[in-house]
Amino acid sequence: MTEEPHYDVTGSGPVLLVLPGGAGHPMGLGPLTERLAARFTVVTYDPLGLAHGRLGRPVPEQRVPDWSEGAHRVLEAELAAGESAYVFGTSSGGIAALDLLARHPERLAHVVAHEPPVVAVLADAARQQAVFASVRDTYRSAGLRAAGARLAAALDDTPAPAAEGAAAQPPTPDEESATPMGVFLSRVLRSFTASAVDTAALRSVAARLTLAAGTASRGGLLHRTATTAAEATGAAFTEFPGGHLGVLEHPGGFARRLVETLSASGSRTTGR
Repeated sequence: MTEEPHYDVTGSGPVLLVLPGGAGHPMGLGPLTERLAARFTVVTYDPLGLAHGRLGRPVPEQRVPDWSEGAHRVLEAELAAGESAYVFGTSSGGIAALDLLARHPERLAHVVAHEPPVVAVLADAARQQAVFASVRDTYRSAGLRAAGARLAAALDDTPAPAAEGAAAQPPTPDEESATPMGVFLSRVLRSFTASAVDTAALRSVAARLTLAAGTASRGGLLHRTATTAAEATGAAFTEFPGGHLGVLEHPGGFARRLVETLSASGSRTTGR
């Protein structure tokens, strides 16, 4: 039996589905969703139920289609007949948002994918995928601090830092599932960054897609993935305030830019 998806709903107006980054835990998104709730019915999807009592339970290796199909089930439950939804996804949630649009465009008005690490679209895809695999391996062999330094270098598109002399502190299996970051590093990062992008399907619905990156991310890997994905699919590209965590660090400016982007898309939805 398939478990019912976990999500929260706030606000009123056209449906805006939010797909968080990392392991999908919506922590820190409150300031953003509170602002968006003045204009939208904000539906925040928690694909692993980490904010709904499931943190600490064993988590299998994650697959992008599982997240996007779960998001589709949420929309089927929340959309009234004849309605379509806006979608915003950031980071790993941005990858799921792209997959959702490729698989189920019929109920989507417009999708904004912010800094999705879809390195498969890059000319150096194999190298970048190997780097993210090494981040996962570093976490398991040396712990969070070492993996975090390697991940930061990967996002900056700079060489990996030299190993520190301090003793490694690898997590136990229980520790891997005890925090959203542990789940992300051990169960999401490698599989999501290794996933392909259905650029052909996305090209057919390019008018309903905007790729985005932060102004502070210029020169970094995820600004490059966003611009390259936009070119590969024929979608629009725009910039948002801040960097990869702009959604958390600049919620006011980020919300305004998202509203502007969705308004400019020219898409129409039926209000609730």
